[in-house]
Amino acid sequence: MNALNVAEYTQTLGLQARQASAAMARANADTKIKALRTLAALLRANVQSLQAENAKDVDRATAAGLAAPMLDRLKLTPKIIETVAQGCEQLASMPDIIGEISGLKQQPSGIRVGQMRVPIGVFGMIYESRPNVTIEAASLSIKSGNACILRGGSEAIDSNKALARLVQQALAEAGLPAEAVQLVQTTDREAVGQLITMPQYVDVIIPRGGKGLIERISREAKVPVIKHLDGNCHVYVDDPADLEMAVRVADNAKTQKYSPCNAIEGLLVARTIAKEFLPQIGTIFAVKGVEMRCDAQSLAILGAVQGANLKAATEQDWYEEYLAPIISIKVVDGIDEAIAHINRYSSHHTDAIITRDHIHSQRFLREVDSASVMVNASPRFADGFEFGLGAEIGISTDKFHARGPVGIEGLTSLKWVVLGDGEIRT
Repeated sequence: MNALNVAEYTQTLGLQARQASAAMARANADTKIKALRTLAALLRANVQSLQAENAKDVDRATAAGLAAPMLDRLKLTPKIIETVAQGCEQLASMPDIIGEISGLKQQPSGIRVGQMRVPIGVFGMIYESRPNVTIEAASLSIKSGNACILRGGSEAIDSNKALARLVQQALAEAGLPAEAVQLVQTTDREAVGQLITMPQYVDVIIPRGGKGLIERISREAKVPVIKHLDGNCHVYVDDPADLEMAVRVADNAKTQKYSPCNAIEGLLVARTIAKEFLPQIGTIFAVKGVEMRCDAQSLAILGAVQGANLKAATEQDWYEEYLAPIISIKVVDGIDEAIAHINRYSSHHTDAIITRDHIHSQRFLREVDSASVMVNASPRFADGFEFGLGAEIGISTDKFHARGPVGIEGLTSLKWVVLGDGEIRT
């Protein structure tokens, strides 16, 4: 496609999405439930064919030398397909919030004033690698009564096309317009430039990918953007803490999977328990091949751990999102220094405290300025599916319009409604 054809193509997608959005906004709950349950069934019935298409993408990416974390994100395993199918069913079973009126209050004039939850309209989603995002975005779009235009990464084009065909089949079988969910079929990057500059068709853009992609979208977009740039997440092990729990949580938070944005990149440990805790977690990291970038105190303690891959941390390490088997480790004086470190260096995505002290846990919840803050739980739970949202469109570290995992409510807006009986203003 040349630039002119790409422009015409994306304009067509935009027009079709805008037209479909009106039908989606009118759709009743039962119709949307039917589409979601049909989609779940289609996903389960097409596992083999989906994997065959995914294998084309994986083989192509492997030959091109795609980095291991990105290659991991690209894979569409039976477990991943089942998870997104369950996400569709979870969304189907959730209450339909579209049209709900809240806060209705009688005013002295006699009118009643409240707010109604309504779809945003059309959102554009730009994402890299993970083909499961196609289903997460589509299912949330259906449930929230929106239309969407999806532009996945070129490395996942065959997987995304196969998934999008199933989405459109489910929409059609439920009596909804297939154009309510459209996948950009070209890998030409000009399509992204067009999509983010069409405010007449697109109400919000949601980028989900690497920092470079999100910075570009934020800089060039002419429509609002819901975003997070990176995931520099932390676990702070407090004193007092259940050290067995702390080891289990810190291990899971780092090594269960290295590539997600909710895997931790920083581990903070209270000085008074560092000599007891660090050798335990350090031994696990050593066995699993995790490189530890340490401040002077943690470096001295971990030096005795057999097979430990240790390096002295630099100032930049406190800011890094590694997405790899690397972690920064720092010994801190206590809760005050831990909170200050997180608020200075984290990306305000997800941070957790392991503690037995209720006052410390409440301070951490109040004072850590992140989208998700946790007590005695792994930051890997910072996910729309795990939070009971059914799925997520992404994680937002913005404070407006949505924050944290963005589910159905993040894809809606509120409008004021007034109910009267002939009242006039005097």
